[in-house]
Amino acid sequence: MERVHNFNAGPAALPESVIQQAKEELLNFQQTGMSIMEMSHRSKEYDLIHNETKQLLLELLSIPNDYEILFLQGGASQQFALIPMNFLSSNQKAYYVMTGSWSEKALKEAKKIGQAVEFLSSKEDLYRYIPTIEDKKVKQLEDAAYLHLTSNNTIYGTQWNQFPNYKVPLFADMSSDIMSREIKIEQFDFIYAGAQKNLGPAGVTVVIMKKSLIEQCNRSIPAIFQYKTHANKNSLYNTPPTFSIYMLSLVLEWIKQNGGIQQVETINNQKAKLLYDTIDNSQGFYTAHALKDSRSKMNVTFTLKDEHLTNLFLKEAKEHQFIGLNGHRSIGGCRASIYNAVSLNSVQQLSQFMHNFQKRYE
Repeated sequence: MERVHNFNAGPAALPESVIQQAKEELLNFQQTGMSIMEMSHRSKEYDLIHNETKQLLLELLSIPNDYEILFLQGGASQQFALIPMNFLSSNQKAYYVMTGSWSEKALKEAKKIGQAVEFLSSKEDLYRYIPTIEDKKVKQLEDAAYLHLTSNNTIYGTQWNQFPNYKVPLFADMSSDIMSREIKIEQFDFIYAGAQKNLGPAGVTVVIMKKSLIEQCNRSIPAIFQYKTHANKNSLYNTPPTFSIYMLSLVLEWIKQNGGIQQVETINNQKAKLLYDTIDNSQGFYTAHALKDSRSKMNVTFTLKDEHLTNLFLKEAKEHQFIGLNGHRSIGGCRASIYNAVSLNSVQQLSQFMHNFQKRYE
């Protein structure tokens, strides 16, 4: 069977060459007579993978020397709790910008730990845009432990184009757009990302944090929950998700071989423009959920005229091997997730299918 056009929101498409390499090395990794899944995380073979993966992240993202890279488990959802557990002291507040379901969940967890408050929100408009931080709002941040945002919102299809730049520690959940575009790491104090969108399969969470934060970690919580514990042990305090880290290394190498983040961003811009042009030029047959200046280049969310037409679109799309186009169950509609590994060809074919579908049913 030929591979489908995979527009799943996550776990999402992986580069076919990466899957092929993993297949070839699955039973016998580099003549060790073992699969990487069977190998000790203390072995020299795995140690090389582990450290090479960190080096690739440093290189591709241009991460400065004063940042630490961690490989953790539990996904971004675990970071929702660990961040306030480590950094939210009793005399400070954590401020959250609300742009969708994931920021809601992050705030909910933080409220269990300490004073966590909603700073800005676009919920009243069904999260169709990224809210603007006004000068009068900035004054509220004087007692901030950190300001938290979600850089890309998979469910609603919005994305930050410019990040706030204030004298407040900036924490960002970048699970769904890390490695998709160039960013200035120096703008952020703490970045975290589940791998299953642009970095690899589910199982590993990448944390990029200023080393100065490590000494600020709360020492009264269990050691396994302290970032300092994992930083001191090079993310080997307990058994890491070795196979997921190995797959992450292959994906990063694929990005490097294909021109790095700059080239990846160029292709991602082409894919997003093609789909949004298809939607905007449909005379209302398709309607984008997100406002133009907040549109995500990773998750293109849209609706059709009614539920019957939407269901018919999804049914015929699946018959044509376009998989994963259902919108999230919380808002419905349609969603095309066009992460790094989704080819321009797949997006071109989806665009053509959308044109043909419109001609038949408008």
